[in-house]
Amino acid sequence: MSERLGIIDLGTNTFHLLIVEKKGEQFATVFHDSKPARIGLGGINKKIITTEAFGRAVQVLQHFREKLDEFAITPEKTFAFGTSAIRNAENQAEFCEEILDKTGISIQVIDGNREAEYIYRGVRFGTNIGPAPALIMDIGGGSVEFIIGNQKQIFWKQSFEIGGQRLMEKFMRNDPLSMGDKRNLYNYFDENLIPLANAVHQYAPEKLVGSSGTFDTLVDIDFHFRTNQAPPRDQTDFELPVQEFYRTYDILLSHNHDERMRIPGMIELRVDMIVVAVCLVDYVLKTHGIQKIQVSSYALKEGVLAELLSL
Repeated sequence: MSERLGIIDLGTNTFHLLIVEKKGEQFATVFHDSKPARIGLGGINKKIITTEAFGRAVQVLQHFREKLDEFAITPEKTFAFGTSAIRNAENQAEFCEEILDKTGISIQVIDGNREAEYIYRGVRFGTNIGPAPALIMDIGGGSVEFIIGNQKQIFWKQSFEIGGQRLMEKFMRNDPLSMGDKRNLYNYFDENLIPLANAVHQYAPEKLVGSSGTFDTLVDIDFHFRTNQAPPRDQTDFELPVQEFYRTYDILLSHNHDERMRIPGMIELRVDMIVVAVCLVDYVLKTHGIQKIQVSSYALKEGVLAELLSL
């Protein structure tokens, strides 16, 4: 017997829909789509989802609803998860009610700990983390999850509300980013990431494993630069050489919006946020002396899938 499942990740910038067909312990992706909803825009640091963001969210989820209907996914087989922008919004209940009313999609709002667990499961599902401790990092628009774990287990995890949209609204007053704003950004990391420093000291991870979002774009840029084409669509586990990361980092920080947009592999949704995101990656690599980057294209929604399939 096969059954179909629909998984929706309602991120701060992007909403993702994954529809899979499950046969026993096997699964096949039937449909996958990502759409910018930007629900953090203009309100994330004020703890609200703006009226405009409500409108964008409804529009994207009505589109997803049509797809769910097209593939005959029932409400009890639809799993929708709200993360940072929704969990911190003072109008969260109103937002979830409006979505349910207009699209029939029921949102489960998860805390940062649960989000980190799902990300770990997704990364483990898509990549070979190996037996040694690794630092897994997922940079969202609202929050950043750090997990230290290996292929078997999590040793430590924490979600920090320092996602790209928040950092951009706080620090990116000039484009390109000014030296002063960059200094303030790195001081902010120092102040806010003390628990991470303690955990890295305790578990000594040997590599950074980046998941989704910014890291997907970094892999795309790297592949376009080295091979003149996009990465293989069925590959979920990549190595991103540290020198390649820094080649891209230097370009991103010295270019403005329009110049970054012309970089092969860049996408409109990430063109500005990627600046503060790569600053965070640079900070983590340098502060903790990490010299290897692995990238997983699997993240939260695949972690949900792994749990549903009990993998």
